Order: sequence, then C-alpha cells, then structure tokens
Amino acid sequence: MRISLEALQTLDAIVRNGSFAAAASELHKVPSAVTYVIQKLEQDLDVQLFDRSGHRAKLTDVGRSLLEEGRHLLRAAREVEARVRKARDGWEPEIAIHVDEVIPLERVFPMLERFYAEGAVTRVRLGEEILAGTWDALLTGRADLIIGATGDPPSEGGCSLLRLGSMEFVFAVSPDHPLASAPLPLAPADIRGHRSIAAADSARFLGPRTTGVMPGQDTLTVPSMAAKLRAQERGLGVGYLPRLLAAPSVNAGRLVVREVAETKPVATVHAAWRGRPTGKALSWFVRTLAEDSVQAELLG
Repeated sequence: MRISLEALQTLDAIVRNGSFAAAASELHKVPSAVTYVIQKLEQDLDVQLFDRSGHRAKLTDVGRSLLEEGRHLLRAAREVEARVRKARDGWEPEIAIHVDEVIPLERVFPMLERFYAEGAVTRVRLGEEILAGTWDALLTGRADLIIGATGDPPSEGGCSLLRLGSMEFVFAVSPDHPLASAPLPLAPADIRGHRSIAAADSARFLGPRTTGVMPGQDTLTVPSMAAKLRAQERGLGVGYLPRLLAAPSVNAGRLVVREVAETKPVATVHAAWRGRPTGKALSWFVRTLAEDSVQAELLG
C-alpha cells in the first residue's frame, strides 16, 4: 500500500497548522522529516499535493481530495483503536439489539443517547422484529438483546428475562369503517365479518404466531406494525393495536377505539438475553433497562 497512516497524519497536520514547520512541532519531528514524508507520498502516488510556486505551499486540488479522504481514514483508524482498547477492557466491538415493533423504535433512542454520552464506542446495530420473530432473533443469534418481547419464551430456554411492564391492546378502526358506528360491545360475530389487518411474524425458525385473527376471517397481512396502523387508518381492515402505538392516531381522529365483548389480554413485555451478560455493553443495557424511568420511556 502506497498511502500510510503516517503520511495522512502528516498531511493533516500541515493543513491544520498552516505550515510544515508547525506540523513538525506538533508531530515532534524535525521539519526535514515532514518534508520527506510528503515528497515520498507525492512520488509514490505520482501526483503533486502542494503548489510550491508561492511564498507558502498550498494544497492542489488533488491534495485537497486526498486530505478529505484521508481524514475519513484517520477517523476510522482512531475509532478502531478505541474499540480495541475497549475490547481489552471488556467492551464488545458490536452489540445487536432487536426491538419488537409493539414498541416504537424511537422510544429506545433516549437510552442510546445515554449510552453514547458515557463515551461508549461499542457499535450498536438495531433491528426490529414482530411476534415470535423477537424471540427467534435471540435464539438464532441475530440479536444479543431483545426489547419488547411478548408471550412465553421458547421452550428451548437459555434466556434471561427482565420484565419491563405490561401492554394494553385496543380494538381500533377507521372512523369511516362500518364497525365505527356498530352497537357496542362488538361481538366476535360482528368482527368476523370484516377484514382483519395482521402484521407478518418475522420469525425465521420458530413457528410464526398470529394474534387477533379469527378462524375464517378475511385477512390482509402487512410487513410491519407501522403498515398495520396505516392500513387500519385507511379503513382496509380492523384489528388490535398496542394502546401506545394507536394513541397518536386516536387523538388525531384517524382511528376510533371500539369496545369489544372479548378483549385481548394484557401482555407482559420482556427484555431478554442469552446466559449471563459478560460484556460491558450488554451489562450496561440490562442494568439500564431495569430502571423505572427507562421502562416508563419504553411503555408509558
């Protein structure tokens, strides 16, 4: 490789400090060593990085391009060094957190802000799952931590659980839907005659789950909870939604909540991980998720 990090550091130092001499002082080198590094880089790349025709050397267009790209590489190298040091101290290079779509993903962001504010360099990879797909992500290794899992954990076991709270579901329809003006409470027979909107389970290996759909009921299956919400707003069908997810649409008049004779049970919501959290990042998230204020941010 003809471009070294040392050469990029030298180029960056010259531009930031305004001269070869000032860069040499910052880099604890003699000026001739700085000049040699730049001249060798120019020779190796067969380009001119500085215009030396004036009183002070100025970057050429090629030099500016190399500096811009080089600063990206220097930043990436510093991040790698920081992650390696953190890994030495027990911080994982990366952690995958998958959130069930019953919890809007933006409700996780305040916790992430705290994580980054503490100087963590562990990369976080967020994902979203639906129904059994949330447990599936943990058991298959797609996720190190899941947030918002409902229902019983899989029989395969090996999961550590943290109860986050409870989640209520409401039966919601468009104001223009026939069930919006039907007599209450709505009986199963009333609901069965109308199309249900179901979010597809994201499970890849565990058996998929379906909730809120009656035998023989026409069903429109959509790929996400957000799509389910929008479809119900448009009157394409009916169904249960988490109260916290439906609330903005109900308050805005895009959905109405209808009383039903057979309500959907309140769900217990969990966070879960495999085994004992040994990495510091996973331990931080598990410890933070146990805080009442964080649970209120997620489910309140």
